[in-house]
Amino acid sequence: MSAESPFETHFQEYDAWFDANRNLFCSELLAIRAVLPTLGAASARWAEIGVGSGRFALALGIGVGVEPAEGVAALARARGIRVVKGAAEDLPFDDRSVDAAFLITVTCFLEDMDRAFAEVTRVLVPGGSAIVAFIPSDSELGTSYANTEGDPFFSTATLRSRSTVRAGLERAGLTVRAAASTLRCSSCEPSERPELPVDNWHGGSFVVLRATNGSEGYLI
Repeated sequence: MSAESPFETHFQEYDAWFDANRNLFCSELLAIRAVLPTLGAASARWAEIGVGSGRFALALGIGVGVEPAEGVAALARARGIRVVKGAAEDLPFDDRSVDAAFLITVTCFLEDMDRAFAEVTRVLVPGGSAIVAFIPSDSELGTSYANTEGDPFFSTATLRSRSTVRAGLERAGLTVRAAASTLRCSSCEPSERPELPVDNWHGGSFVVLRATNGSEGYLI
């Protein structure tokens, strides 16, 4: 990510979205929480890759984040997140040192998704979890973003389909164990209350997959 990244130059605008769209943010949080691994003593070794301004990390109790853009990273640090500068394709973690790795609305900004997923596999402990939340290209909101011109964030994003993300996880040796989706509302306008997730990856414009580095059968 270059110094001219929108997460450097428009980081306050990015962060303000969460306050202006509180119910959408809460809907996304509910979907992520629906697939979380069981909390345990080792949960301190959760890390968010592409932590941004730290909104999700703070809400989910994730203490460590990786972020290449100093603009949003400064906001995450102000929220108490320990931010390490780095990229998803070259994670600054030792092998088998992370219990759960979170990639939340990050896949569309990855330069090399396969390499990033391979790095996740490398740093996860045996039986560790990768939680990947994304806006599918083949969703209502994904289609809307694909047709957006001039948006500082999504005009340069590469949205990926559900099947593309799943296939990438499989190539990295990660097995999907759980899925949830939300934002099924028409045009995904802010609603009067957060939307409850469903336990599948179909239909919604915000999909969350939990995959582990085990070898048992697939959920989907």
